[in-house]
Amino acid sequence: MQYKNIIWHQHFITQKLREQKNKHKGVVLWFTGLSGSGKSTVAGFLEQKLYHMNINTYLLDGDNLRHGLCSDLSFSNLDRKENIRRIGEVAKLMVDAGLLVMTAFISPNRYERRMVRKLFNNDRFVEVFINTPLSICESRDPKGLYKKARSGKLCNFTGIDSHYEIPEKPDIKLNGEESINQLVDNLLNFLIERNIINV
Repeated sequence: MQYKNIIWHQHFITQKLREQKNKHKGVVLWFTGLSGSGKSTVAGFLEQKLYHMNINTYLLDGDNLRHGLCSDLSFSNLDRKENIRRIGEVAKLMVDAGLLVMTAFISPNRYERRMVRKLFNNDRFVEVFINTPLSICESRDPKGLYKKARSGKLCNFTGIDSHYEIPEKPDIKLNGEESINQLVDNLLNFLIERNIINV
């Protein structure tokens, strides 16, 4: 709901000024893929690399946000959509602050990913699809969620009894069967080629 008497306040310190100080662009890397595809792991290793390159970053992780900002939400379809919307809004503020933001969420629906993309200018949102076969994700099963889903103890689990819509045109598609180091190098090269960071 929008209220007519609420107006966006323009501050003196702008995104452009923050980026000049940071010496890199503010963007969001929106990692999407099945549970166990490597989203959080790749994002975490990438953030470490960027930190040592003096890039100002922040990693928004799905489980972490469920402890606070989104702790009131269930895993119903409606609440999942609201979860993604909130994360998108938070990421938008962080990008305005000039940060390179990484998000690690399954975000299974194309509509919801498009909804978040629309919050940003074209060059500020990067959809990163980690394409990892279900069989490999399930064999990794870092949280034991696939086992619970297969046994019926966990309902509406993406990849088992809830559908994952593969991105049609991701900005970058990674092969989740490759090594972490290779995936991080691929992402770094992408960021350099797009002039998001400078070396």
